[in-house]
Amino acid sequence: MSIDVQFVQPQHWARPKGYANGVVAQGCQLFISGQIGWNAQCQFETEDFVGQVEQALRNIVDVLAAAGGRPDNLVRLNWYVVDKAEYTARQREIGDAYRRVIGRHFPAMTLLVVAGLLEPKAKVEIEATAVLPR
Repeated sequence: MSIDVQFVQPQHWARPKGYANGVVAQGCQLFISGQIGWNAQCQFETEDFVGQVEQALRNIVDVLAAAGGRPDNLVRLNWYVVDKAEYTARQREIGDAYRRVIGRHFPAMTLLVVAGLLEPKAKVEIEATAVLPR
């Protein structure tokens, strides 16, 4: 089953790169708490920033699957990173990891730089909102 999703882009705005400015969707809402770069046993397998991004995205996909959803059901991602310079320097690698896990589905996104995350080893936390078919 698919959901009815419409990406919103004001005509006179420049096209966004890797995200949508707005999303309209109908269905059941799924709110996924912030996921960090540890595995299902709450253990970090890497301290690498991009590795943690990829694992956090996999965690989101696992929660989606548990609810009967898929990556294309995502309508919003909020990213929290502790190092803006590393994020900026590694955007291409982050994009590669994103496409490996999520594909070419780019929902509305926000990136926030934070002073720290609850887990000391965490370098990124990503929370998600999805809309699933009824």
